[in-house]
Amino acid sequence: MTELGGQTQDPSKPAGLSRIQEKNRSLILDAALGEFSRKGFSGATVERIAAEAGMSKSNLLYYFSSKEAIYNATLAHILEVWLAPLKTLRPEGEPAEELAGYIRQKIEMSASYPEASRLFANEVMQGAPQILPILETDLKRLVAEKSQVIEDWIAAGKMRRVNPVHLIFTIWATTQHYADFSFQIRALTGRDLSDPDFLEETASAVTSLILNGAGLDWPAKTGPGE
Repeated sequence: MTELGGQTQDPSKPAGLSRIQEKNRSLILDAALGEFSRKGFSGATVERIAAEAGMSKSNLLYYFSSKEAIYNATLAHILEVWLAPLKTLRPEGEPAEELAGYIRQKIEMSASYPEASRLFANEVMQGAPQILPILETDLKRLVAEKSQVIEDWIAAGKMRRVNPVHLIFTIWATTQHYADFSFQIRALTGRDLSDPDFLEETASAVTSLILNGAGLDWPAKTGPGE
């Protein structure tokens, strides 16, 4: 599948695959993402996933033993990709630039991978039966690590005191809203993130609201009197 956020390895992909096998796995997971995001786990079928991937059911089952195995691999990839931007927050960076870059990446991901966001949201709303162990371990550690980065910026007087965890939650909620509720947004505005101008407008508005709320000037001032 497509690499995002500087990721070079997909944890859902076993080592030692040939190029053809990697291509076929990617085709299956891409097809599965669409099927699961539209139908949910219970409504999805291996037959439709195979057809969308352009292969027979028996060929698909060579790569994945069951629908649950396909679902788990799809979720593992989504989680890795979705968390990649958070990993890029640098302690040595300026908070306005680091957070603006993070928000921008999340908006662009909502534009490019709305089905991934919706599938992840559906899994979590159902109690995260497949990914709860990851949420309670890997994700929890990552959020704690990046919350400390934000705490250090606050302690250095670089930004207003805010709760770092709630700041991260707010960024997730606002950016992924444009993927999870794209039909509502299109109904109300006549546009969505597929429109480059609307994407820019969205990124600018969301970034300004969040950063200004955290006591950070955005857009950044570039000269005297600006």
